[in-house]
Amino acid sequence: MGFELDAIAAAYVGGVSAAGGVGKVTGSIIGALVMASLSNGMNLMGVGISYQYMIRGAILILAVVFDVVTRNRNS
Repeated sequence: MGFELDAIAAAYVGGVSAAGGVGKVTGSIIGALVMASLSNGMNLMGVGISYQYMIRGAILILAVVFDVVTRNRNS
C-alpha cells in the first residue's frame, strides 16, 4: 500500500534506534502523529505527491543522521 516509508520514518522520528535497545512505543506513536500531520498539512497546501515523498524522505534521512551522530557522541 506504500506506507513503508511512513512507518520507518515514524519509528525514527519517535526516537527508535536502528541499532536496537533504544525506543518506546509512545515515541513511535508520537512519530506517527508527526508524520501523519506532516502529510496532511502538505496535502492541504497542495504539494505534489512526488515532492511529498522527497520531503518525507529528507525527514527520514535527517532522523537517521541525528540518531547516528547522537549515538557516536554518547559512545
